[in-house]
Amino acid sequence: MQAYCLKCRTKRDMRDPQQITLKNGRPATQGACPVCGTKMYRIGKK
Repeated sequence: MQAYCLKCRTKRDMRDPQQITLKNGRPATQGACPVCGTKMYRIGKK
């Protein structure tokens, strides 16, 4: 799954994506940038 990395400023494929639920109850996917290791989030289902 792709997400936007704020540190690299490009879209990249997430490393180790996991389904999570945000505080407000919305579903999201959390992963890491394969280049810089920054946490990446994508709000919404797959």
